Amino acid sequence: MTDNAAAVAAKPPAAKGGSRGLNVAIGACAVLAVLGIVLWVVQLSGGMIQTAMRNLDSWGLYITLFMFFVGLSAGGLIISSVPKAFGIRGFGGISKVAVMSSIAATVAAIAFVVVDLGQPVRMWELFAYSNLGSPLMWDIIVLMTYLILSCVYLWAQVRNERGKVSHTALRVISVVALVCAVLVHSVTAWIFGLQQSHEMWHTALLGPWFVSSALVCGTGLVLVIAIALSKAGYLSVERANLVKLAKLLGAFLMVDLYFFGCDLLTEAFPAAGGVAIVEMLTSGPLAPFFWGEIVLSVAAAVICFVPSLRTNPLMALAGVAAILAILCKRVQLLVGGFQVPNIEWPAIMTPSTITNWQGNLEQAYAGLVYWPTPLEFGVALGVIALAVGIFLLGIKMLPLKPAPGED
Repeated sequence: MTDNAAAVAAKPPAAKGGSRGLNVAIGACAVLAVLGIVLWVVQLSGGMIQTAMRNLDSWGLYITLFMFFVGLSAGGLIISSVPKAFGIRGFGGISKVAVMSSIAATVAAIAFVVVDLGQPVRMWELFAYSNLGSPLMWDIIVLMTYLILSCVYLWAQVRNERGKVSHTALRVISVVALVCAVLVHSVTAWIFGLQQSHEMWHTALLGPWFVSSALVCGTGLVLVIAIALSKAGYLSVERANLVKLAKLLGAFLMVDLYFFGCDLLTEAFPAAGGVAIVEMLTSGPLAPFFWGEIVLSVAAAVICFVPSLRTNPLMALAGVAAILAILCKRVQLLVGGFQVPNIEWPAIMTPSTITNWQGNLEQAYAGLVYWPTPLEFGVALGVIALAVGIFLLGIKMLPLKPAPGED
């Protein structure tokens, strides 16, 4: 076989337009996305009263998933940009996949903000009557900048492989992308951390905690995607790079659990007055999410650190476990912030705001104050399908094979 014939044979199917299975998956995502749009129209026509959100718990599934997908996007971009920004060896063709996953996750994050606003016209009002002193507006600006920058970064990587963008220019873009990735999650954390009336949110720890969580779920996602694409024949990945990703995931999990432990210790200390928060997490209505995060994180870390367990299927399982652990954390953070009020009698108590409005304050919050309605789940599924469809289109169109000498 000649060298040219060998090169053609080694070229991943993705570079040729994708397979039938990939096209079917894209079509399925399109159908689910359209269904989500239909349900969103139903929500628009009937109002936000159709959701389980009320005055007392004004954020729900949409903002929970917004936080989650911002983390996925930031983590993916950091994994891709750090090696190029610091001139160290990266992960080969995984870099472009990581940026593509970041773009898709950012689209999902922005879409969840849109469906949570209630009416599309509020997007116009957000910019027409914006308050640039508000962290909410900072988040919108950073998110839009972040999406544009991610697209530019992916374009620059592809052009660099073709010799049309210099390594110096790509390195500069990598540094800017890295700063923006950290900033987008820090601003999101500030939105919660500046809410003094919510015990779980009002802490400066949220900034680094959000970034560590982003690194966990972003690395887990890139690891799962890389293994899946390698198995399907769309991407050639050296095992050493997968092991390196797994080790990084294990380290990020340990840092994230450390931050979690610091927060719990501060809350549980008697002088801090936050014992009720710890009890709610460990043995109250949010206990399944708390213990789910702990068990999933520890299980994933064990797989990542034990060499004999680092097989491709188990590393993929560790990635999925890490992603689910961070999702559990997001649920704890958002719902827990509404679960125990810092101020007594913050609003009129009705069956629509709390679980037992006829009893005293302790009885009123005996159960979970929020759980999504089927409509919210349907709209969320549509947004997720949109993001997955965008990612699969990228996989279909991108040249995934690393260029010669690419780190």
